[in-house]
Amino acid sequence: MRALWGIVLLLPGCTNNPYSEADDARKILYTSYREAPRTLDPAVAYTTSAHAITGEVYETLLEYHYLKRPYVLIPGLADRLPVQEPLDADWTRYRFELRQDLLYQADPCFSLDEEGRVTREVVTADIAFELMRLADPAVNSPVAEPMSNIRGFADFSRRLVEARDADADFGARPIVEQYAAVGPIEGVRTEGRYGLEVDVSSRYPQILYWFAMPFTAPVPWEAVAYYDGEEGRPRFADHPVGSGPYVLKEYDKHARIILEANPNWYGVRHPEWRAPGAIYPETGEPGDLEAGRLDPALVGQPLPFIERVEFRREKEAIPYFNKFLQGYYDAAGIIKESFDKVIHEGGLSEEMEATGIALEKSVEPSVFYIGFNMEDPVVGASGGEASRRLRQAMSLVVDTEEYTRLFSNGRGVPAQSPLPPGLYGYDPDYRNPFREADVERARQLIDEAGYPGGIDPATGEPLRLTFDTADTSAQGRLRFEFFTRAWRQLGIDVAIEATNYNQFQEKVRNGAYQIFMWGWIADYPDPENFLFLLWSEMARSKGGGPNTANFSNPRYDALYLSMKSRPNDAARLAEIEEMRGILEYERPWIELTHSEAYSLYHGWLSRVKPFGMSVPMTKYRDLDPQLRARQRAAWNEPILWPLYVAGALAVLLLVPAVFTFLRERQ
Repeated sequence: MRALWGIVLLLPGCTNNPYSEADDARKILYTSYREAPRTLDPAVAYTTSAHAITGEVYETLLEYHYLKRPYVLIPGLADRLPVQEPLDADWTRYRFELRQDLLYQADPCFSLDEEGRVTREVVTADIAFELMRLADPAVNSPVAEPMSNIRGFADFSRRLVEARDADADFGARPIVEQYAAVGPIEGVRTEGRYGLEVDVSSRYPQILYWFAMPFTAPVPWEAVAYYDGEEGRPRFADHPVGSGPYVLKEYDKHARIILEANPNWYGVRHPEWRAPGAIYPETGEPGDLEAGRLDPALVGQPLPFIERVEFRREKEAIPYFNKFLQGYYDAAGIIKESFDKVIHEGGLSEEMEATGIALEKSVEPSVFYIGFNMEDPVVGASGGEASRRLRQAMSLVVDTEEYTRLFSNGRGVPAQSPLPPGLYGYDPDYRNPFREADVERARQLIDEAGYPGGIDPATGEPLRLTFDTADTSAQGRLRFEFFTRAWRQLGIDVAIEATNYNQFQEKVRNGAYQIFMWGWIADYPDPENFLFLLWSEMARSKGGGPNTANFSNPRYDALYLSMKSRPNDAARLAEIEEMRGILEYERPWIELTHSEAYSLYHGWLSRVKPFGMSVPMTKYRDLDPQLRARQRAAWNEPILWPLYVAGALAVLLLVPAVFTFLRERQ
């Protein structure tokens, strides 16, 4: 009987809060992930989910201004932007000076250096070590190709392989000893503990963007050596050790990942430096002040504001979104099933606004397009003027606005060229004459191409082309049928050839394709990172490069090589515009969209500006945990009457049984 009343008395304490009430007053950001990253090794990790962690744990020499667009580099671990010194026509030297008194996070690995030691100073030798890891074929870094613009990078890689092949014992030595034996990289020199010189091909000034990414962050050799997966230690790929604003405190791939503010971060230890990457920015772009992102109470304040980031695993989108609406996640995207309830005429619905939720739209530095295989005899360059007019006609009947309305709830900026908003060279007023839907002009062009009414004179039947895709889903087929129906207006018949990804890649390798759909998301915010997608040296048929269209144009190539090595000046802009004109006329692509993200944030999360690229900016954001706790409580009041009724029924059923039991005992 006592136990029964205990259950009834406990009913008012029931709650569906998945977090500890002891954390209600803490500035903890709650977010989620679907699948844990395959690796957290900064030399290898190249996914958004991985960078959400490595970008917080590893600090870089350079970083991006949080608010300014187009994107602007600022010093990070470097005390200023690097000094640039042209050496000759082929090489440029960049001189970095590291801030002094930088420390790594506390970690047992540093006991390898000295017993009992838990941290040490960050020095430029750690950056040189990481660059050697990028060159090491055994590490298999995906950014080895752009890094090969560093003088001697490929030679170091070759010497390392030769040494390992020649002596099996050499490959068993500690990695830092192997690198010391065959190194250094010729174009990477350390000057004392804090100076660093890097010699880079003069044709690749974009190297600086890579110094704002975790790939080139300083890594202590002790961490790579210590975390080897032996004797209960995790692998280095699961245990990052860096000098960034956060530390990985818990890594349960199947349940949750926790980051906590790093007390050794230079912004915490040296607020008096007022380093650009360690204080909230004092300037932004038009609209930031009105959006509350330049609040005088926060401008210039030391970072980070948020003390902990907790990722919970959510395998399905709908439960995640429902928990966001309950206040248990601080931000979310918009799932397709709820889009019409959340968004009304491009803004938030009244119901959502009433909750204090805010909507942020951001155009990502990306481009999605339909491409033609320019080595195909029908749609490609060898077909001359006839094939060019065919491509132009097919471009003219694809209505991008209707496409985005049907398949992405209207999200996406119609693309007029490869360059997305936010990058130098993007012109918001430019309109590609072949990207404005015009069926009548397209029909005239298809006739001029030698296919009157879409009929192939060689067969007397509609011209037949193939559209290859790696998407075999029903939704994917609907998406591709949108394009084939558009082309049917010209009288031509385009068949969808859907295969699995491996089969699709095999077709591409063999050149057995005509039309395909592809996309690209920027590695860094420079026009070179998009315009190189059509440089002939990057042709898929030549060496597996990202120029899947196999586009080759001598004038475009010459302009590209000149443009890529120029600063953002009038001459560079003129070259970009001429390249854009070549693509407009030749039509190796039908540009579709620059993807647009709709993000929802609760009112207690402030100073939010979506960044677009895979660069976490948690340290700049702030939140009000008291407001969050109040709103959670209001939105999640437990419905207790069914429990009280059940308790009362249990009492009514059990009391007679208890009295019967007692009488029988007497």
